[in-house]
Amino acid sequence: MGKRIDVQDLNVYYSAFKAVEDVTMTIEPRSVTAFIGPSGCGKSTFLRTLNRMHEVTPGGRVEGKVLLDDTDLYAPGVDAVGVRRTVGMVFQRPNPFPTMSIQDNVTAGLRLNGIKGKKVLQEKTEQSLRGANLWNEVKDRLGKPGASLSGGQQQRLCIARAIAVEPQVLLMDEPCSALDPISTLAIEDLVTELKDRYTIVIVTHNMQQASRVSDKTAFFNLAATGKPGRLIEMNDTQKIFNNPEVSATEDYISGRFG
Repeated sequence: MGKRIDVQDLNVYYSAFKAVEDVTMTIEPRSVTAFIGPSGCGKSTFLRTLNRMHEVTPGGRVEGKVLLDDTDLYAPGVDAVGVRRTVGMVFQRPNPFPTMSIQDNVTAGLRLNGIKGKKVLQEKTEQSLRGANLWNEVKDRLGKPGASLSGGQQQRLCIARAIAVEPQVLLMDEPCSALDPISTLAIEDLVTELKDRYTIVIVTHNMQQASRVSDKTAFFNLAATGKPGRLIEMNDTQKIFNNPEVSATEDYISGRFG
């Protein structure tokens, strides 16, 4: 499991507005890559191009290529829903389906894919909740609403839901920004465990988090106010934080702006 992502000359648009310009990068399989940068610099927008979620916004389109191993996700005839099955996503705020039970939240994607066997769904529920380090906390109340859990548990439930359909890649858009410090550490520990099986990309405003959990870090910034976001520098996380090659990266990390 876990695929490599190659992005080539990617431009992202919302109608006529160019949000992200000319990104080329490689995301290694079974690793954690963090995207950092000031608000509004296109990191979340770019993240959403990796599973075609940006197309959900009217006018969202790209130029360039996103290759998952050797498959261009934007080639004619490629099914966007299939892409999102292979490249799962966890959002900023925990978003369990509020009226659904914990078990039904985990298996929602599986049932959408036509898997109906009760035994299979039960096994998948346990496997996914164990994978999200949540099983022991919820195994006695699988029939309770997902919304009855704490914020940190809800976010791990969303991770369980994402991994239940066995994606190759897991995208996380600031998954801890709505959580308390204890829950944040639980998610960070989980990310470290999950990278053995998945390629993980995480957008974070938290510089310490990026340095703790990621193998590689990409710094995005705006060329100027009103201009598109750009990839400024990408390298091993330790190099980005200790010895960046671009002065703008150093300024951002040391808190001189951003």
